[in-house]
Amino acid sequence: MTAVAASPVVIARTGRHRKPQLSSMQQWLALSGRNVHIMWSHGQIFVAVLAPLIFTLGFYLPLKFVMKVQGIDYAQFVMPIIVLQAMAFTAITAAGRAATEASNGMNARFQTMPIFPAVPLASRVTAMLIHAVISLIAAVAYGYAIGFRFIGGTTLAVGFCALALGVGMTLAMAGDALGTLTKSPEITSQSLTLPQLILGMFSSGFVPESQFPEWSQGFVRNQPISQFSVSMRSMAEGHITLHQLTPSLLWCAGLLLVAVPLSIWANVRRG
Repeated sequence: MTAVAASPVVIARTGRHRKPQLSSMQQWLALSGRNVHIMWSHGQIFVAVLAPLIFTLGFYLPLKFVMKVQGIDYAQFVMPIIVLQAMAFTAITAAGRAATEASNGMNARFQTMPIFPAVPLASRVTAMLIHAVISLIAAVAYGYAIGFRFIGGTTLAVGFCALALGVGMTLAMAGDALGTLTKSPEITSQSLTLPQLILGMFSSGFVPESQFPEWSQGFVRNQPISQFSVSMRSMAEGHITLHQLTPSLLWCAGLLLVAVPLSIWANVRRG
């Protein structure tokens, strides 16, 4: 009798469905893996390796002989802008990815699923970082092929790479916010390409500041691309000072203070 009476209780217990335990870490890993797979299947990993090669050949070859006449080791001089252009390309790729997911309804679908609000953005940030690291490694490898060297030693080489990745991730966060808000890969691509081309060409990344017209030297000297280039060049050559590094850090911090809140708001808002 005891066994028979207890059987309904046992059946009831075994028939219950345990409520799934949500894990932000597992969700982040799953979505990060998805984003990396998309990068691989769409050829973005290949482009992350190829783009720095195009920048290296396009920037170094036309001016190396002119700069050599002026006594400038152009491989050493131009390397920072090659890396920065690779980081800017990472931001354009991140913006396109965010715009695609916003336009095809994937972001709206994430908002209806039991996913922690920060996870989709965090997974895209992970993909951005992987893309930036691959581009940075490729750019430095191509730089070594044309004669660039980290003269300042290992510590400053790490600082060079850390500043490059910091700039790249700052730009990528801004690109992600822009892509999420516009929902248009075409608009984001055009919006990000033009400013980085103008700032890049009007910077001391390609030629010394003294070779620009006198009326433009103030802008060339103080705009962010020039400051990043000067700091990275000084670290590579081993004579960086806090005075030289401070403007770059301030520019990076200021851009982060704008890009990160904007990207978070763009991704967690409804509608």
